[in-house]
Amino acid sequence: MRDFSWQYFSLTGDVDAYLLYKEINNDTDSIEAEEDLTSESDDGLE
Repeated sequence: MRDFSWQYFSLTGDVDAYLLYKEINNDTDSIEAEEDLTSESDDGLE
């Protein structure tokens, strides 16, 4: 979905498509950061 919204934005210049891309990108970054924190805390328990 992220790639589609970026491609649509780059072809049309539609601001809503760009905002959707940014929202998806921020959500993805947040999920990855949570996974990194969880992984680090799991490593400390062993």
